[in-house]
Amino acid sequence: MKNRIKVLRAEQDWTQAKLAQELEVSRQTVNAIETGKYDPSLPLAFKIARVFGQRIEEIFVDGEGD
Repeated sequence: MKNRIKVLRAEQDWTQAKLAQELEVSRQTVNAIETGKYDPSLPLAFKIARVFGQRIEEIFVDGEGD
């Protein structure tokens, strides 16, 4: 699943470690989500959306149909 987390994180001038702290996950988890190696659970996706003040649909894009 594609996402805009890296862009949103850069706009906040946050490191992966800072975002991980906000989400209560490891930095490695943030990295895996950003690179598309791991799709977050629905509760984590909602948490990510809340942290950035956006809707899930604005952050995550289903890669099918590309």
